[in-house]
Amino acid sequence: MITLLHPVTSNAETMEELQPEKALLGQMLFFDTNLSRERTQSCATCHSPANGFIDSRGTGTKAAVSLGDDSVSLGDRNTPTAAYAAFTPPFHLNKKGIFAGGFFWDGRANTLLDQAKGPPLNPIEMNMPSEQAILDRLLENPEYLSRFPVLYGDTVFDDATQAYNAMADAIAQFEMTMLFAPFDSKYDRHLRGEYELTTEEELGMTLFFSQQFTNCNLCHQLKPLPGSTEELFTNFEFHNIGVPENRALRAITGVTARDEGLFAHPDINDTTQKGKFKTPSLRNIAVTGPYMHNGVFTDLLTVIRFYNKYNSRSASAQVNPETGLTWEPPEIAENLSLEALQTGPALDERRMQALVAFLKTLTDQRYEHLLK
Repeated sequence: MITLLHPVTSNAETMEELQPEKALLGQMLFFDTNLSRERTQSCATCHSPANGFIDSRGTGTKAAVSLGDDSVSLGDRNTPTAAYAAFTPPFHLNKKGIFAGGFFWDGRANTLLDQAKGPPLNPIEMNMPSEQAILDRLLENPEYLSRFPVLYGDTVFDDATQAYNAMADAIAQFEMTMLFAPFDSKYDRHLRGEYELTTEEELGMTLFFSQQFTNCNLCHQLKPLPGSTEELFTNFEFHNIGVPENRALRAITGVTARDEGLFAHPDINDTTQKGKFKTPSLRNIAVTGPYMHNGVFTDLLTVIRFYNKYNSRSASAQVNPETGLTWEPPEIAENLSLEALQTGPALDERRMQALVAFLKTLTDQRYEHLLK
């Protein structure tokens, strides 16, 4: 039984746009490994429903990115969660003059459908050679032969592009279901009076939404009032927060080019956008590491310490606890969002731990067993 999202996502203006029959077809497609060249990889391989819709296959340094269908290729960016992705607005310039929205770390896909069209033809992901090759695989499946024409017209298989777009649309419909966005974390249950936060979680929530003690909500709060229901914990904006290069990963992959983030978007030629990446949702953040666009940090507390280094003058705050060394410089040092990064006071250990405790309350109920 597919349960649909209510129509609050900007990618679905009316309930009628969310069609259960297409979502059911999309569910089949989402788990279909035959849509990859070697028949080993599906959407669910890199967006596992059992693990917060991330890729949990890798270990060590390789956990930062996804392994391709060829069992050799590795990406250069961490696979974002597909959870709550349906609420992402199209790529746009917001009222503050900041780029926001879109899919992938650089916003290059405008809608869920556009995003779903990317991985099957990506040579380091599902590695299919063409839309026609995808159509040929679809035609192998009797279920698809019966369902696609009913939902997308009798001529859907007459043209490879038409079939490919229909496949992507069905997957997008599936990603609009409540399986991806249950809003049932401890935080959500707290707002409904069904869960009482611990003292540490309460402190973390106060700090998170405070305009005096932290600056978390500058980028990780979408709705105007703290405590609003169905908060997505991202404003979808693009910022350069000074994330260092993942040198250990690139020693394996051999990638040498700087990742210029938003500047890689095909419609962006403004050099002031170099190094900016989309702000991710913090929902399920405690169980969807490693962190940052390149998976450079393993522990959630390390991420909090990374932000704290901008506001603390203590020697210990300038050390990455995962390496025991001074924080590496930003991969791209220009265009840092220093105004947002340096607006709060330094946090002591208790408050950093409290923020982590609060972030854990943003975990969907079915993933709470994954918390450490």
